[in-house]
Amino acid sequence: MQLVVGRIGRPHGIRGDVTVEVRTDDPELRFAVGASIATDPAGRGPLVIEGRRWHKDVLLVRFAGVDDRDTADSLRGVMLVIDSAEVEPSDDPDEFHDHELIGLAVVTTSGEQVGEVTDVLHHGQDLLVVARPGRDDALVPFVRELVPEVDVRGGRLVIDPPEGLLS
Repeated sequence: MQLVVGRIGRPHGIRGDVTVEVRTDDPELRFAVGASIATDPAGRGPLVIEGRRWHKDVLLVRFAGVDDRDTADSLRGVMLVIDSAEVEPSDDPDEFHDHELIGLAVVTTSGEQVGEVTDVLHHGQDLLVVARPGRDDALVPFVRELVPEVDVRGGRLVIDPPEGLLS
């Protein structure tokens, strides 16, 4: 599974630098000088990072072979991706990466099959998007009170929904 770690934005200056919307907790590792990074669409990469710097809280990156504003602008909107296997699991047993949760079967504490996690939304509070066969998706707040058990290896997540959450 590919994970997006950044999105190329507008050019910065005339020498090929681009802004990058960072979507990773570890930009220093993911955007290290000399690193080769895959792209989506795949035909736009891989791109090799030739230089990077921060400018007013915005990451500016220069890629090898991108030497002018027009070439930089042609990369606008390209996603920078890594393979999920490159992400180290957290040492914290209560912390999960989105890709670890997506695909888990969802059951209630009473054993009722609910569906499958298809996405994780981060809108002030983390929400699990649970696809339910024949019904609308359910949004389940990802908090211990409602999600008492996450078994990544076993491929399931247990929820204790309050009345009305799955209605």
